[in-house]
Amino acid sequence: MDKKNTPKTDKPEVHDDLKGFDININQFGEVTSTIKPEKLNEFLNENVDDKKLKDEDSKSADS
Repeated sequence: MDKKNTPKTDKPEVHDDLKGFDININQFGEVTSTIKPEKLNEFLNENVDDKKLKDEDSKSADS
């Protein structure tokens, strides 16, 4: 009944634009991915708000 080292086999839910995205670290410590980093960065820029930039915008608006 010990579940300590039971690996998960279910894939997490992902955004439709990232279907098929998989990321791994190989035996040499290199990050490998099924999506090019440029495409991933473009997706993140469009869909994720940057908290640091948001804080700077509100500070400059107060001045």
